[in-house]
Amino acid sequence: MKTFLYLGVSAVFVGISLGSCKDDDYDTIQSADRIKIDSVQIVNDTMSVFGVQSIRTYSTYPSHCEGFYGYDYIYSGEFSRDVTSYQYHTNGNCASAPFSAASQLNFSPQKKGNYTFRFWTGNNSWITKTIVVE
Repeated sequence: MKTFLYLGVSAVFVGISLGSCKDDDYDTIQSADRIKIDSVQIVNDTMSVFGVQSIRTYSTYPSHCEGFYGYDYIYSGEFSRDVTSYQYHTNGNCASAPFSAASQLNFSPQKKGNYTFRFWTGNNSWITKTIVVE
């Protein structure tokens, strides 16, 4: 009798577990593309070599079906960096109101110098920030 009860409880548990794991529990990412950076916040414009500093970027997404996907961080010279932000697009049923969100990258220089960051703001426009590493 105990074995029958154990099998019955196990079957119910497995049925509930499998029933709640539908393929459509999460929205599927359909694509990713660039999104302009509205503003940049750098806490300190001077820092030590081998230190770590967080750099925040802010972007406005057209709806809640979009969100931050990642950065394209290109070394355009020994002390120059070009940063482009990317957003994902899902196939979900989302609120269509635009919203602003922050994303963050960490900068950890390995060499002293004046580092120039260019953050893509759309078309051929950039926000330029400089960090002096001592």
